[in-house]
Amino acid sequence: MIEWLKWLLCFSKKNKGKKMLDIAEMINRLILHEGLKLNPYKDTKGLLTIGIGRCIETNPFTYEEIKAVGDWQNGITRNAAYMLCKNDIIRCINELKKNISFFEKLDQERQYVLIDMCFNMGINKLLCFKKMLSALGIGNYNKAAEEILNSSYAKQVGKRADRLSNCIKTGRFEI
Repeated sequence: MIEWLKWLLCFSKKNKGKKMLDIAEMINRLILHEGLKLNPYKDTKGLLTIGIGRCIETNPFTYEEIKAVGDWQNGITRNAAYMLCKNDIIRCINELKKNISFFEKLDQERQYVLIDMCFNMGINKLLCFKKMLSALGIGNYNKAAEEILNSSYAKQVGKRADRLSNCIKTGRFEI
């Protein structure tokens, strides 16, 4: 746990005054949406998952992650789950910057919605939300919020979609 706290303090100092939410807040929100399970389990689609929604089948561990998590088949530590989630968030941010031209121009809450959706479904499926992304790109937040709710994704994730839609509309994340 000490290593995680050191990293978090360092990350927070580096990102002080920047537009994006700090990673600890993103992790807390993802725990709300994904849960935290230290033992491997099958997700709603039957895919092997661990930690904070880390789908091992679609997002296998890197060499460095395997060294850190060890014998994950028998469970991982909370610290390892946070590390995996942090890595997934960073991957999502990089994919969003690469694929969505206006991502960095969004305020931190609307950036978070895209990070959350990318984390949950992957960049390729997120990019299929063409109407939502188009509306978001021109600042039509009401239309973008409607498009989230007007999807099979919303039916699958329920309250998560309601929260994210509301966050797009209002610019505030509310539980």
